[in-house]
Amino acid sequence: MEQMSEKDILTYLRENIEPLEKFYGASYRASVYLVDGLYLPCVVFRNPNQIVEFAMKRFEKEQSGQSIFRNHPDGYKETVKSLVTTGNCINVYDIARVEKSKCAFPVSILKQIRGETSMGWTGFSAKMKDGKYLGFGTTLYFDFFHMPDNYTVEDIDEIINNSYVLKTGELWSYKRGTDNYKDAVVYRERPFFECYIDDL
Repeated sequence: MEQMSEKDILTYLRENIEPLEKFYGASYRASVYLVDGLYLPCVVFRNPNQIVEFAMKRFEKEQSGQSIFRNHPDGYKETVKSLVTTGNCINVYDIARVEKSKCAFPVSILKQIRGETSMGWTGFSAKMKDGKYLGFGTTLYFDFFHMPDNYTVEDIDEIINNSYVLKTGELWSYKRGTDNYKDAVVYRERPFFECYIDDL
């Protein structure tokens, strides 16, 4: 497999992936093949500037005793630890090829998802172009979702908030209760890797 250059990766992302504006700036959601052939279906590309600025401010607050962890004996160490040892990162030079992710909802679809269904949980359903419903849910992340083999994210027609789908295919509102939730089929969020590129 011929390896894309960093310039080619940047060009592909800008020309083919609609950026999702997030707390840390524009996020380009894609999938990649690494140089050893490993396929990663969920990768977020970002410029590192905003997360670096955020980390520096957090470190300054910790050192000056102004943070929420000021009374914790290892507050500064725990902050540094959380920012440098969590998450999944890949290097741009380890990427052979970038392509569209089959797990990234279009931005127009993501904008239809509104509000938490319950504390720490957002449940919603998608009406597909063939009229069937699929149930989805997440505790926090909306970047990527598992999709059943016979559907793609491009098959989504509309979002029905605060709902789930039973094994029978019946759409059910959380407002009607969750007594039958054990019979629901819920496609969950997927873990992802991040790749930071200065020129993005």
